[in-house]
Amino acid sequence: MIEIYGKPICPYCDKAKSLCESKGLEYRYKSLGTDINMDELLELFPNAKTVPQIRIDGKNVGGYHELEKYINTQEGN
Repeated sequence: MIEIYGKPICPYCDKAKSLCESKGLEYRYKSLGTDINMDELLELFPNAKTVPQIRIDGKNVGGYHELEKYINTQEGN
């Protein structure tokens, strides 16, 4: 399961969601300030400086570029 933690008006958050949709991947999006607060976000991602922050199968993978690399790696298998 892919979990994307982002905020409104965030181009890379939108790109991460679009990437998942274009590849037919199921994801869950949580918006900062609506679905999760900053303390909760930092508990999940202690070193987070930007959004989106992304988890795959419960593991932190990073941001949009890391998600893109992960998907490309999976497609190559």
